[in-house]
Amino acid sequence: MALSTITSKGQTTIPGEIRRHLKLRPGDRVEFIVEPDGRVILVPATMDASEPKGLLAPAPRPVTLEEMEAIIREQLDLVLN
Repeated sequence: MALSTITSKGQTTIPGEIRRHLKLRPGDRVEFIVEPDGRVILVPATMDASEPKGLLAPAPRPVTLEEMEAIIREQLDLVLN
């Protein structure tokens, strides 16, 4: 596990193993993405469109088109009524 300490100015150093994993170089920018469950994801701000592959966990199960349409209908009913 990579750890880092936050300074009184709110600064921190990204551990070397994380910089290597994200292929970060001096001057690169990073983006912090806050997930709905409160987790924070750190990604290079200049990430290539193909690089996020594997960033998200796979869906727990496939959803059928019919299930998606039913959920959309339910949500529309809630908004419209």
